Amino acid sequence: MEDIFSSVFTIPLQHPVLIFSIILFIILFAPILLNKLKIPHLIGLIIAGAIIGPNGFNLLLRDSSIVLFGTVGLLYIMFVAGIEIDINDLKKNSKKSLIFGLYTFIIPMGLGIVTSIYILNFSLTTSVLLASMYASHTLISYPIVSKLGITKNRAVNITIGGTIVTVTLALLVLAVITGMVKGELKNDFWIQLSVSVLVFAFIVFYIFPIVARWFMKRYSDSVSQYIFILAMVFLASFIAVAAGIEAIIGAFMAGLALNKLIPKNGALMNRIEFVGNALFIPFFLIGIGMLVDYRVFFQDINALIVAATMTIIATFSKYIAAWLAQKSFSFSRDERSLIFGLSNAQAAATLAAVTIGYNIIVGYTNEGIPIRLFNDSVLNGTIVMILITCTIASFATQKGAQNIALKEQIKNNDEIDIEERILIPIRNPKTTEELINLSLLIKTQGTKNELFSTVIVNPDIKNEEEKSAKILLEQASRIASGNDTILHEIIKQDYNIINGISSVVSQEKITDIILGIHDKKITSDSFLGSLTHGILQNCNTTTFIYQSIQPITTIKRHIIVVPENAEKEIGFPFWLIKMWNFSKNSSSKLIFYASEQTCNYIKSIKEKYPIKADFINFEDWNDFLIIARDIQTDDCLNIVLSRKDHISYNSSMTKIPILMEKYFNHTNIILIYPIQTGINKEAYQSIINSSVWEPLKNNLDVFDEVGQIIGKIFKWR
Repeated sequence: MEDIFSSVFTIPLQHPVLIFSIILFIILFAPILLNKLKIPHLIGLIIAGAIIGPNGFNLLLRDSSIVLFGTVGLLYIMFVAGIEIDINDLKKNSKKSLIFGLYTFIIPMGLGIVTSIYILNFSLTTSVLLASMYASHTLISYPIVSKLGITKNRAVNITIGGTIVTVTLALLVLAVITGMVKGELKNDFWIQLSVSVLVFAFIVFYIFPIVARWFMKRYSDSVSQYIFILAMVFLASFIAVAAGIEAIIGAFMAGLALNKLIPKNGALMNRIEFVGNALFIPFFLIGIGMLVDYRVFFQDINALIVAATMTIIATFSKYIAAWLAQKSFSFSRDERSLIFGLSNAQAAATLAAVTIGYNIIVGYTNEGIPIRLFNDSVLNGTIVMILITCTIASFATQKGAQNIALKEQIKNNDEIDIEERILIPIRNPKTTEELINLSLLIKTQGTKNELFSTVIVNPDIKNEEEKSAKILLEQASRIASGNDTILHEIIKQDYNIINGISSVVSQEKITDIILGIHDKKITSDSFLGSLTHGILQNCNTTTFIYQSIQPITTIKRHIIVVPENAEKEIGFPFWLIKMWNFSKNSSSKLIFYASEQTCNYIKSIKEKYPIKADFINFEDWNDFLIIARDIQTDDCLNIVLSRKDHISYNSSMTKIPILMEKYFNHTNIILIYPIQTGINKEAYQSIINSSVWEPLKNNLDVFDEVGQIIGKIFKWR
């Protein structure tokens, strides 16, 4: 018994169960304890790693398991940054990202070379490599930004773009210096590097999306999808290393490549963030802490001087770069703080550079002792610099991010107070998941993460039907909870299903209804079937009727057919904002087919709120098949329809069911019925009073009292 006890509790600990248990308790309690002192949880994990590590109480070794999980955590940070970034914003801010990337590379390089030569008395080669460590940085504080929900802020976007620029240049310097010292910098070096990088980019940006889309169409299992995405990230990282660039760039590029296939509000995104924040990223931070060795300061005064110089230059140069970015782009002080915080932390590329520099032997002393490109003082100074810069970065990021998040919350409360209440009537368990996925893609960001679902049961056979209803609603709740969304389950007793749904709509103040077309039947004697037809007649809400052929998350383009005069309908802005959400939440492209007047109307909104969209003039609904020629495999056809006798109605709409069944039976279809008669003022007053659609000003034709109220606000500019 004593032997078992001693083997388990030998210091450093060796038993894998005990090691993992201790790390989990650290991940759980370190942030909680330090949050009371207003210390960012990232720093708590780094400090905890220093305490339990080989240079602290030596409870745990920084062995291969810690390194492995830490590597996963680092790649996770870069990958999540890639999938959370808005591709349209990245393209829009590409010039600013390039400028900031050059700022945050050139300034640290310049200051680093000068101070290394004249203060630390290093050689030019050593000074250049040391300066490249200052130039690179790691987005170690990105989880703070993600947690506060400001990942789409322009300062974050530009910093991420700039990170790729400076890290790439810093690693290029590392490769060149290493090649020079080792004598490998031959004529074909640049050709080989250029070709390998181009091959890497082709594989990740062209082949990866094709393979991923194919997989997700055929395998809807959540576990399989997550494992597949994780495998793709590490494959991209390996290919990057094989191409001669760092693995973190491969992980980020994989995030960009798979961005469109991972909806921001989807279950897959929720799982990616959960696992990363719960395990992999904390492991990385604890591993960083284990590198800290406080004893070097008491043993070698030169190490203290080197560490102080490195930390001051790295921090000061990154601050200057952030300050220049603020002045160049007219950013606020909080945005400057955010840029500085995100770009100040030294970790991944810095560790790679110091490890390589320390292992390069440039000669030997008379006693046969190897002379390294980086000596012990630089190695220890780097670890100290990592700890201090990560600490400063965490505090700066938290301060700037909290202020920006607070301002955005106040702004949203003042301007956009939208309460979306989406109802999903459930009849077929096979379509439930897709209907929920659709509802999450059309939800406006910033609104409550909740949905409503109902099943109508016959009071005469209540007991039998209630059991089935509970099973259906429980299944829907599980799917919704996987998306971090609350689903309100409603079992309604009514002899008439239409009346039951109408009652739920009225009682819960529902703003949108999502219905499914079951068994791929889009037509019937009464167009959509008597049930759907009855709901359209009795429920004056924005209604989406969905035919799913392939997962909505794999859609590349949304073809949106809009009837003439649709912009003059009361419900126009309410369905249009849902189309905007398609683009924002899934990065898919919108293609509007509409009359010239309607296209111009929507273009005026696009100018104010940019998205990826094209416009094609289309007025003759009798020639609807022209659209069939433009439909591609991964398209979703959205058709805005009208109830009879309203201004956007035309008789050709009655032919659409036949066309759908004959020519579009293998295409995802969403039929959209806007609000068209008197609306519930209370339910939509917050939207009406908001400035979401502020570019619409002047000369809207209106046809009832509520329409006149909306017309005064939604006018042409």
